[in-house]
Amino acid sequence: MTSPASQSDEILQSARRSLQNVRMGPPIGMKSRALRRAHFYGKIARAAMAVGVLLVGAGIVGAIIDGIGFWGVMITGVIGAAAAYVLLRYPDMPMPTAESLRQTDLGTLAGKTEIWLEAQRPALPAPAIPIVQAIGLRLDALAPQLQTLEETNPASREVRKLVGEHLPELINGYKRIPETLRRQDNGGKTPEQQLVDGLTRIDREIETMTSQIARGELDKLATRERFLEIRYDGGGETA
Repeated sequence: MTSPASQSDEILQSARRSLQNVRMGPPIGMKSRALRRAHFYGKIARAAMAVGVLLVGAGIVGAIIDGIGFWGVMITGVIGAAAAYVLLRYPDMPMPTAESLRQTDLGTLAGKTEIWLEAQRPALPAPAIPIVQAIGLRLDALAPQLQTLEETNPASREVRKLVGEHLPELINGYKRIPETLRRQDNGGKTPEQQLVDGLTRIDREIETMTSQIARGELDKLATRERFLEIRYDGGGETA
């Protein structure tokens, strides 16, 4: 039987791994950091609750049978340590997908988009990384404005379309292109440059949206035509 001391060591190691996942990155924005921390501290709360319930249960049993004895204490300790270990290690934080971003509520859209972008960084070319970092800052600024919008507002649909559809389509279109073709000329630009240009446009669009929502220009935001040329910029059709 595993000793309580070794179980405690495993719990601490699991907590350190979980905290490392919270801090992995570097994050591109404060909203993604906040979501990761909330998930981590939620696991701590569940583990503490489970151990608390176990201790209360052991105390009740001990009161009924006039004590649980040495082995009862040992078994309670091992079970509590095992429960805490499992609850601190699992479940992993659900990673947003391009599909789930389309249904994400406005309150967490910015943070989940940042988490999704952080997962895409290894597949992106070096010139795109600073722009992705800038988009993270834009999303941090946009997040408070999204709190003022109703889901049914036309402006909300425009924000969701840009952040939840165009942005993932742009990056996924680039990723579908074989690596050997990403630096080859395609209509005057390489797919890599098309990606960088597309991300730059999206970065500017998010800045414009944030300003318009802050000024209350929702009608202007909802009706303004957009020429993002996502499919062309993403190079998806050259794959």
